[in-house]
Amino acid sequence: MIDITVKENIELRGKMVAVIGARKSGTAAAKLLNKVGADVLLSDQNESPPATKNLSELERLGVATEFGGHSEKIYASDMMVVSPGVPQNAGAIRRASEKEIPVVSEIELASWFTDLPIVAVTGSNGKTTTTAMLAEMCAKDKFTPFLAGNIGIPFSETVASILDAQPENGVHILEISSFQMEHIRHFRPKVAVLLNLSADHLDRYSSMAEYAAAKIRIIENMTADDTVVFNSDDLQLSEMIHTPAQLIPFALAGHSDSFFSVNETKVYDEANEILIYKKDVSLPGVHNLANFLAAATACRLLDVTVEAIQDVMQTFSGVPHRLEHVRTFNGVDYYNDSKATNIDSVKVALDSFPGPVILIMGGRDKGANFRELHPFLAGKVKQIIVLGEAADRIQESLSPIPPSIRAHSLDSAVSLAHDYSASGDTVLLAPGCASFDMFANFEERGDCFKQGVNALESQR
Repeated sequence: MIDITVKENIELRGKMVAVIGARKSGTAAAKLLNKVGADVLLSDQNESPPATKNLSELERLGVATEFGGHSEKIYASDMMVVSPGVPQNAGAIRRASEKEIPVVSEIELASWFTDLPIVAVTGSNGKTTTTAMLAEMCAKDKFTPFLAGNIGIPFSETVASILDAQPENGVHILEISSFQMEHIRHFRPKVAVLLNLSADHLDRYSSMAEYAAAKIRIIENMTADDTVVFNSDDLQLSEMIHTPAQLIPFALAGHSDSFFSVNETKVYDEANEILIYKKDVSLPGVHNLANFLAAATACRLLDVTVEAIQDVMQTFSGVPHRLEHVRTFNGVDYYNDSKATNIDSVKVALDSFPGPVILIMGGRDKGANFRELHPFLAGKVKQIIVLGEAADRIQESLSPIPPSIRAHSLDSAVSLAHDYSASGDTVLLAPGCASFDMFANFEERGDCFKQGVNALESQR
């Protein structure tokens, strides 16, 4: 076995390491391990191997692979690396623990091989947008940001790409999910950004408390030399933060220790100078203003200039699948919020529009309480279109006001929305569910929605 007690003493060269899960993160971890001299076995329960290009590259590198189940070989390893998609109670993980094989996450592994500062962003909602804002602000100044993590680029991939030459002004900007924090040992951000906390992934966690505990592990190894940026408007989140790290709040409601303050029309910086007029902020919605404040606060800790922050707040165009405007057609606005995979994100999306709204919901149920949406639907949503595995439960929870109808595919949902809409309406895809019943991921779902919208006939 490998002793991973002290990070600086970890040696993987010549050691046997099993990587569990062969999707993006697992494949990237296997390549990084190979690059640092480990003997690697990439093992996946799926019968189907990853894309041919990835498999060919792994074979060329000499990485052993197995698909269709985990053989006994994985238990002969000196260490195990787990992809975030593999549940922490999976049989292979439990058995490895029984055999005292060290088990770490892909995020943990990658963090061992970089000396660049890490800024890590987590929260139930807004992670991807805030992470992208942060990276753009850093890029406007003196930094070379490396965007990775739950945003779709494995941390191991970016670390491997600069393993031999880390740029002087480089900084890792990571989006972090609760899944990625389940098997950390030493992972330690220089700056951790905590956006919010609400019920999510209750199909994976037994309770909200278990989910929250996984989230908050992001600060577990932080010291007095590090800083936690947190949303002081979220009282539940604020009460969970216990760390020797410095605490810097951001808030829409105002906080005396915040770097930035907000009134009805303006945002002010630390010098109490006007940073930006709210009407000039590039993205709509109070949630996006909060995301900007979080990103700006983290950037000021890195000494990014106020001018760079101001520039991004005026020009940032958003991230695909997050309240993304697809098209205005026959006077109807179509918005793709495929990343709205929990109830709070649906609430935020609905709050961004005055109405009338035609709402498309559904997918794989994550244990959400759909009844929480009632106050957000009243007087705003005139029709709900449901689809996927959760369709029946959504209808039972939300009918009869507003009325709902079932679609058997996302294409048919777009057609129905077109039929029900009138000029001045908004058609909003905000599923409130995972995508895995019908799609590989939320990106594929959002792309399908956009294709359907762009294919609409010009005549009703």
